[in-house]
Amino acid sequence: MTRLHSVPAGIGPAVRRFGPSLLRLAAGGIVLWFLGRQVGAAPFEDGLRAVTWQAVLAAVTLTVLTSVCSAWRWRVVALALGADIDLRRATGAYYRSLFLNSVLPGGILGDVHRAVTQGRRAGDVGQGVRAVAWERLCGQVIQAVVTAVVLLTLPSPVRPALPYVLAGVAVIAGCAALVVGGAARRGRSRPARAARAIAADLRRGLLVPGVWPQLTLASLLVVAGHTATFVIAARVAGCTAPLGELIALLMVVQIAAGIPLSVGGWGPREGVAAWAFAAAGLGAANGVTVATLYAVLMLAAVAPGAGLLLRDAVLRRRGRGHPGESRKPDPASLTKEAVRGLPALPALPVTGLGAPLTRRSTWREAERLVP
Repeated sequence: MTRLHSVPAGIGPAVRRFGPSLLRLAAGGIVLWFLGRQVGAAPFEDGLRAVTWQAVLAAVTLTVLTSVCSAWRWRVVALALGADIDLRRATGAYYRSLFLNSVLPGGILGDVHRAVTQGRRAGDVGQGVRAVAWERLCGQVIQAVVTAVVLLTLPSPVRPALPYVLAGVAVIAGCAALVVGGAARRGRSRPARAARAIAADLRRGLLVPGVWPQLTLASLLVVAGHTATFVIAARVAGCTAPLGELIALLMVVQIAAGIPLSVGGWGPREGVAAWAFAAAGLGAANGVTVATLYAVLMLAAVAPGAGLLLRDAVLRRRGRGHPGESRKPDPASLTKEAVRGLPALPALPVTGLGAPLTRRSTWREAERLVP
């Protein structure tokens, strides 16, 4: 049967590659558009006009402390997974990632850059990605726990519904643990290998008695620093709510800020701030103003990351490569190129492989067999 409609060959891969990013960008844009329809542009303008040099100086100081603590957390995770990274270099990489997260869609591209760069330096990109992923997850989990404790203790609009939310989170976490545990026992499939890797990272690395207390302390300091910056933004913007109630609201906003649906950092944070402040009787416009001022202060605070990225670009243009990047060829890359250059093998049964080798399967089988 003749096909009446055909799809261009490049559409499928392009959709798979750029589709999720475009959806996240569209979601953040819809949130901002809806806020503009509801509160207008005045709250955003008020947030920009409220910037003072004292607030910027305070935000810069607090961000230095939180960045060092975040870099320390990352270094602890990397060491637990068998890698090593100097604290000074980790701090610089964290500033780069914070700046990229603040100006690029999605809010996670800076972390991707940090993971790949460190992985290339160490000669193992996969390990670099795992370290950054675990570091971010640990920070998010500790922040969620702290937020739950604060919301259970202090008055907030979400306090009546919090027990149900926590019960739902506990059920989801339990189901995820059961799925990972079950997948880890199911042969050599890709999900099984991933589940075993997760279990190994937790058992031999992150949950070791000398590791998790450091991760907890570093994360608590990071949460405290970001919350203090938010409180400064709220006070400078003219919010006079009691400190306890204000902290509870801002903790909810910080959780929303971690949702990867932003447009250069904007979107969910402003939307949840508008809802939380309105639910607390403080006005949705005030919430947008506070979130806008906080965004401006944080952009100024992470500006050193832009300088580091510019320096990296200059060094690469001069032919020196990324500072600290290993100039040795990657053995895995060389092996892969060598295997790709092999001629196609005849479709003969080979003991241990379970399937004939062809040009396309050569690298996959070699990668599976060679440690």
